[in-house]
Amino acid sequence: MLIAPAMFAQKTLVHCGTLIDGKSNDAQSQVTIVIEGNKISGIEKGFSKPSSSDKLIDLSSKTVMPGFIDMHVHLEGETNKDQALQRFTLNEADVAFRSTVMAKKTLLAGFTTVRDLGGSGVNISLRNAINMGIVVGPRIFTAGKTIATTGGHGDPTNGFKKELMGDPGAREGIINSPDEARKAVRQRYKDGSDLIKVTATGGVLSVAKDGSGPQFTLEELKAIIEVSKEYGFHVAAHAHGAEGMKRAVEAGVTTIEHGTKMTEEVMDMMIKRGTYFVPTISAGKFVAEQAKVPGYYHPLVVPKALEIGPQIQATFAKAYKRGVKIAFGTDAGVFYHGDNAKEFGYMVEAGMPAMEAIKSATSVPAGILGMSDKFGTLAPGMLADLVATDENPLKNIKTVEKVSFVMKEGIVYKE
Repeated sequence: MLIAPAMFAQKTLVHCGTLIDGKSNDAQSQVTIVIEGNKISGIEKGFSKPSSSDKLIDLSSKTVMPGFIDMHVHLEGETNKDQALQRFTLNEADVAFRSTVMAKKTLLAGFTTVRDLGGSGVNISLRNAINMGIVVGPRIFTAGKTIATTGGHGDPTNGFKKELMGDPGAREGIINSPDEARKAVRQRYKDGSDLIKVTATGGVLSVAKDGSGPQFTLEELKAIIEVSKEYGFHVAAHAHGAEGMKRAVEAGVTTIEHGTKMTEEVMDMMIKRGTYFVPTISAGKFVAEQAKVPGYYHPLVVPKALEIGPQIQATFAKAYKRGVKIAFGTDAGVFYHGDNAKEFGYMVEAGMPAMEAIKSATSVPAGILGMSDKFGTLAPGMLADLVATDENPLKNIKTVEKVSFVMKEGIVYKE
C-alpha cells in the first residue's frame, strides 16, 4: 500500500529515535524530520509536536537513514538455472514485466536509487515507467546496453550457434576500434542512457572461456571516455584482471566494478586518479557457491566462478585498507534482488566500519551520480528518501537486511 501526503501544503513529521544522515560521522538521537511534498524542509532536535493538519510518522524506536543506493544492479533478470535457455524463450515484453517485480523488491529492501549496469535496453523503459509513476521501483540511472568487444564479456551472442551469432556492432554495443567506440557511446545517448558501462576484461557469467584478460585497447577506452565526457556521461568499467583495470583507470573511467585481481599498482593508480571501486562482494560469494551445484551454470562458467568469486572480499579488504575510494554495489541479478543489503555485512566483515559502509551507499554514490544536492543525505532541501531499521546498524549491521520502513520522495512504500 502506498501512503502519499494528502496535499503539498501538509507537513509530515517523522520522529526518529536515531538519525544517521549519510554525511556526519556521528549519529543523532531523538530528531524530527519535517517533510513538505517530496522534500525535506527541516530537521529539528527533539520530537516536535505535530499540528492538527500535520501527519506524524512515529519511528522513535527506529534508526533512520537516507535511502540506500546500489551502484551495480541488473534489473532485467535474476539468477536461475534456466537463464541460458531464457535468452531464446523470453520476449522483450516478458523481460519488461519481470523487471517490474525486480524493481519493487529492490525498493522494498530500502534501495531508493540504483545504477543499472547493462541489459537489453528494457532498463531504459523501466526507468521511464518508474519516473512517470506507472511502476513502483527505485530511481534508476541506467547504462542501457553494455559496450563490449566481439566475443568479449557483454557480447550478447556469445554461446549462440553460428547461424544466430551474426556480427553485432555499435548499435548492439559491440565495438572493435576507436571509431566504433565513439559510435557506440553516441548510440547509448540516442537510446536514452544515463551513463556508459564497458566490459574492460572477461567476465564470469559470459559463455566464454576468458574471465579476466583485457578486452579493449587503451585507444578504444580513451575514445569512449572522450566522447562520454562530451555527452555528460560517466563511465563504469567491469574488470576482473589487472591489465584491463590499468587501461581503464588510465583512460579515465569513474568506477571499477568487481576488481577481483586488483594489484597494489592498480590500487595506487586509482588513489592517484580518484577512481572509485565498486566491489560486488555479494555476487562473488553467490556464484562461487552456485558453481558447486551441478548444471546450474554453463560448463564454461563454472571454473571462472570457482576461481574469481571467492577472491572479491579479500581484494576489497586490501583496497579499502590501502585507501581506494569505495562505492556500494552488489551486482544484484547475479544473485537475488532484494538481498542487496547483505553487502553491508560483507564490507563490515572485511574491515570497513559500519558508518563508512552506510556512507558508501548514501552520500558517496550520490556524488558519483552528480546528485549530491538531490539525495544521499538527510538535510533540508533534499528529496525525502528515508529508510528505517529496528536496530542501530552501527551496533548490528545485519539489521539493514530487514528494513522496516521505506519512503521515496515523500511517499511511504513500506510501513
